This record gives sequence, structure tokens and C-alpha cells, in this order.
Amino acid sequence: MDQTTHAANTFTNYRKLISLADHDWETAEAGKVAGLNVDIRSSNRMVDQHGRAFHHFCTTSYLGLDHHPDLLDGAMTTLWETGTLRIANAKNRCKLAILDQYETELSALFGATCLSTLSCSAASAGILPLLASGVFTENRPPVMVFDRLAHYSMSHLKAACADETRVVTSPHNDMDFLETQCQQHSRVAYVADGAYSMGGVADMDSLLYLKDRYGLFLYLDDSHALSAVGTFGAGLVRPRLQALEDDALIVASLAKSFGASGGLVMLGNERQKKLIQRYGGPSNWSQSLNSASIGAGRASIQLHHTPALTALQEKLQVNIRLFDSLIRTAQHGSNMAIRLIHCGEARLANRIAIELSNLGFFTSAVFFPVVAQGKAAIRITLRADMEPTLIRHFCELVTELLRACAGDIS
Repeated sequence: MDQTTHAANTFTNYRKLISLADHDWETAEAGKVAGLNVDIRSSNRMVDQHGRAFHHFCTTSYLGLDHHPDLLDGAMTTLWETGTLRIANAKNRCKLAILDQYETELSALFGATCLSTLSCSAASAGILPLLASGVFTENRPPVMVFDRLAHYSMSHLKAACADETRVVTSPHNDMDFLETQCQQHSRVAYVADGAYSMGGVADMDSLLYLKDRYGLFLYLDDSHALSAVGTFGAGLVRPRLQALEDDALIVASLAKSFGASGGLVMLGNERQKKLIQRYGGPSNWSQSLNSASIGAGRASIQLHHTPALTALQEKLQVNIRLFDSLIRTAQHGSNMAIRLIHCGEARLANRIAIELSNLGFFTSAVFFPVVAQGKAAIRITLRADMEPTLIRHFCELVTELLRACAGDIS
């Protein structure tokens, strides 16, 4: 096997990362906006170990299905009917029959060959080194181009991929850079998000052009869009691919808008699925989705076939537009639920997040390495089940806090 050697810290440098970020994490924990343990009081309403009640404004359950009675009933009923949490061995040897049924139903819902995993991260950990080896590209290892802002669940695998082929990091959404890579190399795979966790989406028009012209292989994580948008909750990426062929893989979380647990892989054929099941390591080790997760997921599939899903998607869009009318962010006008309120310095983001938590609103102060240095922000997310009055009150508080701290904003 041809191997590409690289110097230490080509792709990661944890000692430096920790030295730059740990103080801000300590500040967040001391300010009680990290390390919280909560009890649920009602939909999106929690109480932490410090006795503070708050509304959760950085959840990824964008449709509010984590509290949906049908999903809870599906989880509990299936657990009792199955009589066990799981079969305790690798699922390519032996798995629950209902897990096979679940994957068949997911395949029908999304029009692709679907594989379930313990998480979206486990899926990428198992699949990306296989992709780098060339087993999905006629045994020709592709140059692996990772978008600079690709989620950590994918980007941390650069070193493993570099043991199989050449790995390149591209500027974010730079389609000219990507086209140059396609022109210079006979096989290229692009690793990116459909919808990014810090806002923004992939340039699907350009990616499809490069796919058609150069045979670009697409590996896209659509976790933040699955269920939240698209007919039957298909997300951003799947509806843009007329058929999911051999040159595109979609991974997504079933624990966000979908409302259940685990990860999902959408594949072009059964051969790809079999390769992942046999050689995909972390995607197939001896823990598979348990029966409660499967029951919740199957209930979610049923809901995806009803007008109730469309109604929740529409309510989410109404709340997004309301927020955009009250606070202007770089994500203004996006149909994704993620918004970043720019603060600049981590200390200011932590300060505002701490103030908001004490006022009953839990948000995330995001700072390096989650975002670039000097780009710290308050990350908030909208949900379909948030009342307009709650969103208005939150925006008023944020506006007042930003105004009070204006002198600290660079």
C-alpha cells in the first residue's frame, strides 16, 4: 500500500489547543454555563444542579420531537415488547430483527440504502478511512479535501485518512479551490457539512456541478438539516441528488430534529453497506442502537409521513423569521435554526452567556477552537415549540446585554 508520510502535528496539536482554550472553558464552568446537570420540568424547560430554571436556547432538537408523546411511547413500548436493550455483539454477526426493520423503513423514507450507527461520529470514524483507501472509488484512493469548517466528528479523522491517501484542507466553501483539486487529481472526495453547526450551508449548486463534470465524490454530514427541512424531512442534501449513486454518501444524526438517537448513513448501494458493516470498525463495534432508540425512531418515521411534520417545520420557520426580525446576525435569512450573536472575545461571550443563564435562558458561549480566535459568539438555536413571546423576551434581554457591554466589543 502506498503511504503518505507527514510530520507530527500536521492535522492536530492538542497541547497548543488546550493551552489556548482551557482558560475560557474554566471561565464557562465557573460561571455555570458549562458542566450542568439538569432535570426536565417540561418541554424545553429545565432545572440545573444550582437550582436555576431556564429555557434551553441552544438545543439541537429543532422540531421539539425529543418530548413528543408518540416517540416516548414508541421507545417504551418497543423496549418492553423486545424484552432487552440490545443484542450484545457486533451487529454484522447478529442483531435485533427490529433493527433490520428500522433500517428498511429508514431506506424507504429517504430513498437510499440506509445503515444505522450508534452516532453520526461513529459513522464517520468508520467510513472516512475506508473512503480514503479507495474501496468506494474503484480502488483508486481519492485526494481527500476537507472543508476547513467541516465538523470535528469528520475533521479529527484527517490523520487516519492520511495513512491511506493525500489529505488537503480547503478554505470554507471555496469552490474554485475545490475545482483546482479536481483538475489536478483524477479522483477527489470532498468532506463537508450540508448545514454547518456554526451557521451556513454547503454550496450545493457548485458541488453538483463539480460532481457531474469531474466525478467529485461527496461525503456530506447533513445532521442539522435532517427532518428540520425538506419533504418528509429529507434535509438539505438528499433532495438535491436525484438518485443516491455510488459517488455520494450522506451521514446524519438521528438525535437532533429526527428526535430519536444514533446516526444514519445514506448509501448508493448494498455493496457499500456491506463493506462498512464488515470493515467500518467504529460504525459496527459491539454496541448497536438499543430497542428504546429503535422504537423512538420508528415512531418518528411514522410522524414523518404525516402533515404534523410539515406543520412543525413551518412553525420552526416562523420562529426563525421572528428572531431575524429582532436581531441581525450573519445567518440572517437562512432557513436553518442556528444563529451566532457575534461577541469577538471569549470573555465577553462567556459574560453574556452567564448573565442570560441567571435570567433563565441557557445558551452556548462558543470560542476557540469551536470558532476562530477573535470570533467568539453566543450560539442560539430556535425550536418549533417556542412561543413568540418567549423569543421576543429573549431578544430584548440579549439586545440590552449587548448594549451594556458595547464598550467591550471590538
